[in-house]
Amino acid sequence: MIHAIILPVAAGLTLFLIGMKLMESSLQAWAGPRLQQWLERFTRTPVRGLITGTVLTAALQSSTAITVIAIGLVGAGVLSFPRTLGVILGTNIGTCLTTELIGLSLGGIGVPILLASASVWLSSWLAGPLKPAAQGLGLDQTAALRRGHTWLPSVRYGSLATAGFALVLLGIEIMQTIGPALQSRGLFAWFVHQAQTSLLWGILAGAAVTALVHSSAAVIAMAMGLAAGGGIPVELGIAITIGANVGTCATAVIAGISSSRAGRYVAWSHVLLNVGGAILFYPWIHQLASLSELLAHDAASQIARSQTIFNIVGSLVALPLCYLSMWKRLEFRSQ
Repeated sequence: MIHAIILPVAAGLTLFLIGMKLMESSLQAWAGPRLQQWLERFTRTPVRGLITGTVLTAALQSSTAITVIAIGLVGAGVLSFPRTLGVILGTNIGTCLTTELIGLSLGGIGVPILLASASVWLSSWLAGPLKPAAQGLGLDQTAALRRGHTWLPSVRYGSLATAGFALVLLGIEIMQTIGPALQSRGLFAWFVHQAQTSLLWGILAGAAVTALVHSSAAVIAMAMGLAAGGGIPVELGIAITIGANVGTCATAVIAGISSSRAGRYVAWSHVLLNVGGAILFYPWIHQLASLSELLAHDAASQIARSQTIFNIVGSLVALPLCYLSMWKRLEFRSQ
């Protein structure tokens, strides 16, 4: 069991999380303080906030980062609470890019991508090291501009982000190897049987594991890998995916604890929106699986499509609620 299941899961999950963190940190370092400027400028209405949250989350590969930044800006009084509602909905849509890329089953090219991106990163150092930034610019932008290397931060951080994505692909490929071993375990067979009786088991499992590892993408990737290897049915993978969307709220709640009352409102609105989406879609998981089957052939891609449908439909359904006047009254009471 240790060699067939635990070690592959531990190694694959470690590579996945390292890759995700490398992508997130390198892209955030490249964007620098412009992140806050974009959020302040393009969130004046819930629709604009939704679009901004979608684009930034897709670019940074981290819905948690955007949500935590939004909580911080509200706590600092830079953004109003109602303006963040659209951003939160947008983060749910933007995070679908990760699962869609995973669904393409690109694990075979993970090593070539890693080698190529590492070569580009090492070559960028021939132009000289980057130094800490001056005020008002990103981490290394000032030093690069002084040398005339305006392209250097983009190349260096872009290659690091690509290397992180390659590690994500390799981690998924390793985790996918445990499917046959899991099928032979009686306990796992019992869990699958229970989940087929009530998919609520899958939702609870997805939420709990995501809250522990603080990465919905990692949990969804594991579900996609198991489904691709025949370890679990697609419906259970979709239930785990829906649960992962709920579990990812744990980080936002933790960030809201140390924030102002308005910041806590942002965190709990994130919880309500994701829990509401899970409740809305729970009775329709089988129909969602059938629709995803029409859009993709393999199991992993079907789960990726279901994640996209779930987040887009859920966000669009909740968007009109962001225009209710009650949010402004709630913000007024929090001041």
